[in-house]
Amino acid sequence: MNEFLRPGRFIDSGHPAVVSFAEKHARGNSARDRAISLYYVVRDEIRYNPFLDFTDPAVFTASKVLEAGQGFCIGKAALLCAVARAAGLEARVGFADVKNHLTSARLAETMGSDLFVFHGFTEFRLEDRWVKATPAFNIALCRKFRVKPLEWDGRTDSIFHPFDEDQRRHMEYLRERGSYADVPVDEIQRVFRETYPRFYSLGKDAAKETFTPG
Repeated sequence: MNEFLRPGRFIDSGHPAVVSFAEKHARGNSARDRAISLYYVVRDEIRYNPFLDFTDPAVFTASKVLEAGQGFCIGKAALLCAVARAAGLEARVGFADVKNHLTSARLAETMGSDLFVFHGFTEFRLEDRWVKATPAFNIALCRKFRVKPLEWDGRTDSIFHPFDEDQRRHMEYLRERGSYADVPVDEIQRVFRETYPRFYSLGKDAAKETFTPG
């Protein structure tokens, strides 16, 4: 079995809950149809929440994100990748640095920046090519903040829109970080510490208190 089909430490596609989720939600006769059905269920049934403790490996682990019913971009990308592999689809995680021009005041204050390093998405190998799918923002969140929901057809890349519904600058992609068979948590946490010193200055216990759902 190749590295894009077998379980990883964080993309734990062999976990019973992940396997059960994939069996329940992978629909369609083709690989593309199954990938699309998994994309939408992870996008909308797992709530996007950036107010999490990034020092905790659980927020990067697919089965833990599924159990919590919420995650930030990397955790949701890992989950989509895991359920894809559980359904027999080749998948990996990809990363890029993005600038969010519509960052909420609360998130900008907590992070000390509107730059999001290692923004995560999922890549599927479909019809002999890799295609990007970004399951981060659930539909309810998009409607609340008037951000265009990301649709995906399994053939073209689905990445954040540069403008929102009111034509305000939204997401700007600045740097590709590459694609991986498993989530490179050690490297991500190192870069997070360098980029977000304010968050890490809170200390682990204070960070857990600050990064709560909301």
